[in-house]
Amino acid sequence: MNIFVLLKRTFDTEEKIVIKNGAIQDDAVEYIINPYDEYAIEEAILQRDQHGGKVTVVTLGDEETNKQLRTALAMGADEAVLINDEDLDEGDAWTTANILARYLEDKEPSLILAGNMAIDSGTAQLGPILGELLDISVVTSITNLEIEGTQAKIERDVEGDKEIVEVALPVLVTCQQGLNEPRYPSLPGIMKAKKKPIEELELDDLDIEVESHVETLDVFLPEAKPAGRILAGEIPQQVEELVNLLRTEAKVL
Repeated sequence: MNIFVLLKRTFDTEEKIVIKNGAIQDDAVEYIINPYDEYAIEEAILQRDQHGGKVTVVTLGDEETNKQLRTALAMGADEAVLINDEDLDEGDAWTTANILARYLEDKEPSLILAGNMAIDSGTAQLGPILGELLDISVVTSITNLEIEGTQAKIERDVEGDKEIVEVALPVLVTCQQGLNEPRYPSLPGIMKAKKKPIEELELDDLDIEVESHVETLDVFLPEAKPAGRILAGEIPQQVEELVNLLRTEAKVL
Protein backbone atom coordinates (compact mmCIF):
# COMPACT_ATOMS: atom_id res chain seq x y z
CA MET A 1 0.00 0.00 0.00
CA ASN A 2 1.13 3.53 -0.78
CA ILE A 3 0.10 5.43 2.35
CA PHE A 4 0.40 9.19 2.95
CA VAL A 5 -0.13 11.05 6.20
CA LEU A 6 -0.79 14.80 6.37
CA LEU A 7 0.98 16.41 9.32
CA LYS A 8 0.70 19.87 10.82
CA ARG A 9 2.99 21.60 13.32
CA THR A 10 0.95 23.28 16.06
CA PHE A 11 1.45 25.00 19.42
CA ASP A 12 1.91 22.69 22.38
CA THR A 13 -1.47 22.31 24.08
CA GLU A 14 0.12 23.54 27.34
CA GLU A 15 1.28 26.85 25.83
CA LYS A 16 -0.32 30.11 26.92
CA ILE A 17 -1.51 32.11 23.91
CA VAL A 18 -0.19 35.67 23.84
CA ILE A 19 -1.54 38.19 21.31
CA LYS A 20 0.22 41.45 20.47
CA ASN A 21 -0.74 43.93 17.75
CA GLY A 22 -3.36 41.55 16.37
CA ALA A 23 -0.98 38.60 15.96
CA ILE A 24 -0.19 35.51 18.01
CA GLN A 25 3.31 35.69 19.45
CA ASP A 26 5.34 32.55 18.84
CA ASP A 27 8.68 33.56 20.36
CA ALA A 28 10.07 30.72 22.49
CA VAL A 29 6.85 28.72 21.99
CA GLU A 30 7.07 24.93 22.05
CA TYR A 31 5.63 23.18 18.99
CA ILE A 32 4.32 19.64 18.64
CA ILE A 33 2.66 17.40 16.07
CA ASN A 34 -1.02 18.29 15.90
CA PRO A 35 -2.50 15.73 18.37
CA TYR A 36 -5.13 14.43 15.93
CA ASP A 37 -2.37 13.82 13.38
CA GLU A 38 -0.70 11.42 15.81
CA TYR A 39 -3.70 9.11 15.40
CA ALA A 40 -3.24 9.32 11.63
CA ILE A 41 0.47 8.45 11.87
CA GLU A 42 -0.20 5.50 14.17
CA GLU A 43 -2.99 4.14 11.96
CA ALA A 44 -0.81 4.47 8.85
CA ILE A 45 1.93 2.43 10.53
CA LEU A 46 -0.55 -0.23 11.67
CA GLN A 47 -2.04 -0.55 8.18
CA ARG A 48 1.41 -0.76 6.58
CA ASP A 49 2.51 -3.44 9.03
CA GLN A 50 -0.61 -5.43 8.22
CA HIS A 51 -0.76 -4.98 4.44
CA GLY A 52 2.78 -3.98 3.45
CA GLY A 53 3.90 -0.90 1.54
CA LYS A 54 5.31 2.36 2.89
CA VAL A 55 4.21 5.38 4.91
CA THR A 56 5.13 8.89 3.76
CA VAL A 57 4.47 11.86 6.03
CA VAL A 58 3.92 15.21 4.28
CA THR A 59 3.73 18.71 5.72
CA LEU A 60 3.86 22.38 4.77
CA GLY A 61 6.12 24.60 6.81
CA ASP A 62 9.62 25.92 7.28
CA GLU A 63 12.88 24.26 8.36
CA GLU A 64 11.68 24.17 11.99
CA THR A 65 9.03 21.64 10.98
CA ASN A 66 11.77 19.04 10.42
CA LYS A 67 11.61 18.30 14.16
CA GLN A 68 8.01 17.10 13.92
CA LEU A 69 8.78 15.14 10.74
CA ARG A 70 11.63 13.36 12.50
CA THR A 71 9.30 12.51 15.36
CA ALA A 72 6.96 10.88 12.83
CA LEU A 73 9.92 8.97 11.35
CA ALA A 74 10.93 7.86 14.84
CA MET A 75 7.39 6.57 15.39
CA GLY A 76 7.84 4.35 12.33
CA ALA A 77 7.05 6.29 9.16
CA ASP A 78 9.27 5.38 6.20
CA GLU A 79 9.70 8.73 4.45
CA ALA A 80 9.06 12.42 5.14
CA VAL A 81 8.44 15.35 2.81
CA LEU A 82 8.61 19.04 3.70
CA ILE A 83 6.97 21.47 1.29
CA ASN A 84 8.54 24.82 2.15
CA ASP A 85 5.80 27.46 2.30
CA GLU A 86 7.94 30.46 3.29
CA ASP A 87 7.05 32.15 -0.03
CA LEU A 88 3.34 31.88 0.80
CA ASP A 89 2.26 35.18 2.36
CA GLU A 90 -0.86 33.81 4.02
CA GLY A 91 -2.55 30.46 3.73
CA ASP A 92 -5.77 28.70 4.66
CA ALA A 93 -7.24 25.21 4.24
CA TRP A 94 -7.94 25.93 0.56
CA THR A 95 -4.37 26.92 -0.29
CA THR A 96 -2.89 24.03 1.72
CA ALA A 97 -5.21 21.52 0.05
CA ASN A 98 -4.32 22.80 -3.42
CA ILE A 99 -0.59 22.52 -2.72
CA LEU A 100 -0.98 19.01 -1.32
CA ALA A 101 -3.19 18.01 -4.25
CA ARG A 102 -0.49 19.11 -6.69
CA TYR A 103 2.10 17.09 -4.78
CA LEU A 104 -0.10 13.97 -4.56
CA GLU A 105 -1.63 14.04 -8.04
CA ASP A 106 0.94 11.64 -9.56
CA LYS A 107 1.77 9.62 -6.41
CA GLU A 108 -1.09 7.11 -6.76
CA PRO A 109 -1.92 6.91 -3.03
CA SER A 110 -3.87 3.92 -1.77
CA LEU A 111 -4.73 5.62 1.51
CA ILE A 112 -4.40 9.19 2.79
CA LEU A 113 -4.78 9.89 6.51
CA ALA A 114 -5.14 13.25 8.23
CA GLY A 115 -6.12 14.44 11.67
CA ASN A 116 -9.79 15.16 12.23
CA MET A 117 -8.85 18.82 12.61
CA ALA A 118 -5.96 21.04 13.65
CA ILE A 119 -6.11 22.31 17.22
CA ASP A 120 -5.03 25.81 16.17
CA SER A 121 -7.47 26.59 13.34
CA GLY A 122 -10.11 23.97 14.14
CA THR A 123 -11.76 24.18 10.70
CA ALA A 124 -11.70 20.43 9.86
CA GLN A 125 -11.80 21.46 6.19
CA LEU A 126 -8.44 20.31 4.80
CA GLY A 127 -9.26 16.62 4.38
CA PRO A 128 -12.61 17.07 2.60
CA ILE A 129 -11.22 19.78 0.29
CA LEU A 130 -8.18 17.67 -0.62
CA GLY A 131 -10.34 14.61 -1.30
CA GLU A 132 -12.53 16.68 -3.61
CA LEU A 133 -9.50 18.02 -5.49
CA LEU A 134 -8.08 14.50 -5.90
CA ASP A 135 -11.54 13.11 -6.79
CA ILE A 136 -11.38 10.31 -4.22
CA SER A 137 -13.74 9.21 -1.46
CA VAL A 138 -13.51 10.96 1.92
CA VAL A 139 -14.65 9.62 5.30
CA THR A 140 -14.27 11.91 8.32
CA SER A 141 -13.99 11.37 12.08
CA ILE A 142 -13.14 7.69 11.82
CA THR A 143 -12.73 5.46 14.88
CA ASN A 144 -11.98 2.15 13.15
CA LEU A 145 -10.46 1.16 9.82
CA GLU A 146 -10.33 -2.31 8.26
CA ILE A 147 -8.90 -2.87 4.80
CA GLU A 148 -9.34 -6.02 2.77
CA GLY A 149 -8.04 -6.03 -0.78
CA THR A 150 -9.24 -2.86 -2.45
CA GLN A 151 -12.11 -2.24 -0.03
CA ALA A 152 -12.17 -0.37 3.27
CA LYS A 153 -14.71 -0.85 6.04
CA ILE A 154 -14.79 2.26 8.21
CA GLU A 155 -16.50 3.16 11.46
CA ARG A 156 -17.04 6.85 12.20
CA ASP A 157 -18.55 9.10 14.84
CA VAL A 158 -21.88 10.69 13.98
CA GLU A 159 -23.82 12.79 16.50
CA GLY A 160 -23.03 10.60 19.51
CA ASP A 161 -23.57 7.36 17.60
CA LYS A 162 -21.58 5.45 15.00
CA GLU A 163 -21.90 4.86 11.27
CA ILE A 164 -20.27 2.03 9.30
CA VAL A 165 -19.42 2.67 5.65
CA GLU A 166 -17.66 0.68 2.95
CA VAL A 167 -15.65 2.40 0.23
CA ALA A 168 -13.20 1.41 -2.47
CA LEU A 169 -9.57 2.48 -2.31
CA PRO A 170 -8.13 5.03 -2.71
CA VAL A 171 -9.75 6.86 0.17
CA LEU A 172 -8.90 9.81 2.39
CA VAL A 173 -9.84 9.52 6.06
CA THR A 174 -9.62 11.98 8.95
CA CYS A 175 -8.72 10.41 12.28
CA GLN A 176 -10.45 10.91 15.59
CA GLN A 177 -9.58 10.13 19.20
CA GLY A 178 -10.42 6.49 19.92
CA LEU A 179 -9.08 5.17 16.61
CA ASN A 180 -5.89 3.90 18.28
CA GLU A 181 -3.29 4.73 20.90
CA PRO A 182 -0.35 6.59 19.31
CA ARG A 183 3.02 5.10 20.23
CA TYR A 184 5.93 6.95 21.75
CA PRO A 185 9.07 7.02 19.60
CA SER A 186 11.52 4.37 20.78
CA LEU A 187 15.22 5.11 21.30
CA PRO A 188 16.21 2.92 18.30
CA GLY A 189 13.51 4.68 16.27
CA ILE A 190 14.87 8.09 17.24
CA MET A 191 18.41 7.08 16.26
CA LYS A 192 17.23 5.73 12.90
CA ALA A 193 15.14 8.84 12.26
CA LYS A 194 18.20 11.06 12.63
CA LYS A 195 19.81 9.30 9.66
CA LYS A 196 16.78 9.31 7.37
CA PRO A 197 16.75 12.04 4.71
CA ILE A 198 13.83 14.46 4.55
CA GLU A 199 12.79 15.44 1.04
CA GLU A 200 12.33 19.18 0.75
CA LEU A 201 10.35 20.85 -2.01
CA GLU A 202 9.70 24.49 -2.84
CA LEU A 203 6.41 25.78 -4.19
CA ASP A 204 8.21 26.47 -7.46
CA ASP A 205 9.04 22.75 -7.71
CA LEU A 206 5.32 22.04 -7.79
CA ASP A 207 4.70 24.73 -10.41
CA ILE A 208 1.76 26.14 -8.48
CA GLU A 209 0.60 29.61 -7.47
CA VAL A 210 -2.11 29.89 -4.86
CA GLU A 211 -3.62 32.64 -2.77
CA SER A 212 -5.69 32.55 0.37
CA HIS A 213 -9.49 32.77 0.17
CA VAL A 214 -9.68 33.89 3.80
CA GLU A 215 -8.71 37.30 5.17
CA THR A 216 -7.92 37.62 8.87
CA LEU A 217 -9.47 40.83 10.15
CA ASP A 218 -8.51 40.57 13.80
CA VAL A 219 -7.15 38.14 16.36
CA PHE A 220 -8.16 38.42 20.01
CA LEU A 221 -8.62 36.37 23.16
CA PRO A 222 -12.12 35.79 24.53
CA GLU A 223 -13.19 37.96 27.43
CA ALA A 224 -12.18 36.61 30.81
CA LYS A 225 -15.04 34.91 32.61
CA PRO A 226 -15.85 36.11 36.15
CA ALA A 227 -14.87 33.78 38.96
CA GLY A 228 -17.48 31.29 40.06
CA ARG A 229 -19.35 31.67 43.33
CA ILE A 230 -19.68 29.00 45.99
CA LEU A 231 -23.01 29.01 47.81
CA ALA A 232 -22.81 28.39 51.54
CA GLY A 233 -25.27 26.81 53.94
CA GLU A 234 -27.61 23.84 53.71
CA ILE A 235 -29.11 22.69 50.41
CA PRO A 236 -32.43 24.58 50.89
CA GLN A 237 -30.50 27.79 51.66
CA GLN A 238 -28.28 27.30 48.61
CA VAL A 239 -31.30 26.79 46.37
CA GLU A 240 -32.98 29.91 47.75
CA GLU A 241 -29.82 31.99 47.21
CA LEU A 242 -29.32 30.57 43.71
CA VAL A 243 -32.87 31.47 42.70
CA ASN A 244 -32.38 34.96 44.10
CA LEU A 245 -29.12 35.44 42.16
CA LEU A 246 -30.69 34.21 38.95
CA ARG A 247 -33.48 36.74 39.43
CA THR A 248 -31.53 39.77 40.61
CA GLU A 249 -28.08 39.43 39.00
CA ALA A 250 -28.35 37.13 36.02
CA LYS A 251 -31.93 38.36 35.35
CA VAL A 252 -32.93 35.11 33.68
CA LEU A 253 -35.97 34.54 35.88
